[in-house]
Parts: sequence; structure tokens; C-alpha cells
Amino acid sequence: MLLTLTPGLDTALILRTSIAEGRKNGFNAALGINAGCYLWGTVVAFGLGALLAASQVAYDCLKWIGAAYLLWLAIQLLLVRPQPLTLNASTARSAKSTNWFLRGCLGNVLNPKIGIFYVSFLPQFIPAGHSPVIWTFLLVSIHVLIGTLWSCVLINLAAKASGYLQQPKIIRWMNRVTAGVFVLFAAKLAFSSR
Repeated sequence: MLLTLTPGLDTALILRTSIAEGRKNGFNAALGINAGCYLWGTVVAFGLGALLAASQVAYDCLKWIGAAYLLWLAIQLLLVRPQPLTLNASTARSAKSTNWFLRGCLGNVLNPKIGIFYVSFLPQFIPAGHSPVIWTFLLVSIHVLIGTLWSCVLINLAAKASGYLQQPKIIRWMNRVTAGVFVLFAAKLAFSSR
């Protein structure tokens, strides 16, 4: 629960997306983050996470790709022109659609810290003699459930505040702050060690 409630990349992504692009996109980002957790759970359940924990080269490759992805997200946020959510039908059709599910998922999957966390943390809660695959998925599901509940709280709080916060000036400021957070997380990830 503490891991989920600690503000980080996921929280920043969900809040920014919910406020600037609406509740539906916020939920899509949260679902993508959850899908990323399940992908990491699959990797760990079938023993591939141990490779990440044992191989410095694999860890370094993933962390550099993850840092580059976060920098790309930051640049995208800085370049986007804020649009009000109350688009008319013709503007809505022409507006470029962002796949927030994919962005949330990639943000999670390209973070080797989550894989290392699952490899080092989950096995200690698997009872001896029981299926590591089943228990890993059970534990990941608990993590995802807590994350989903927290995401719902964040999205609903953002929706209540979005009337004021959806002004283009505020969205531009929020994009800059979120881009800065992504750059900080990219730097932290790039210079991290296992």
C-alpha cells in the first residue's frame, strides 16, 4: 500500500492526464499502468525477472530505454498545445488522439525498478510448496487492486478540480511541471543501480 500511495511517475501521469485530457484518458493511463504490472508479474512468475536481477547488461539496457522513453514523454508534453476538453464535433474528429493506455503501460514496463522490486519482494510471500506462478499473480493482483483504488481516488479528485484547471494557461504550466517530473525520473533511472 505504501508503494502505491508514494507519489511517483504513475501518480504524475494519472493526475496530469485526468486534469488536462479528461477522466476517460486518466482511466486509460491507469489501466495501462496496471497492464504493465501484470506484464512484470508474468516476467517474474516465469523466472525471467531473475535474469534482469542477475544481468547488469539487461538491467542497464532496460533502464536506458526507460529513461529515453520518459524524456520522449517530457518532450511531447512540452510541445503539445493545450486544447479545452469541450471540443465541438468537427474539432474532436481532427484532434490527435493519444493512446494513454499504451503510454501508461510503457512507462511501467520500461522501468526495471518495478521488475527488481517484484523479483526481490514477492518471493518472500510465496508459501513453501505452492505454485510460484499462481502466488505471483495473486500478489500482483493485490498490488493492482490497491493501485486501481488509488487511481480512482486521484482521477475523481482531478475531475472535481478540472473545471478550474482546464484553462490553457494552467494546462501549459501543468505540462511543464509534469515534463520536469518525467525528466527527473529519467535522470534518476539513468543513474540508478540495481
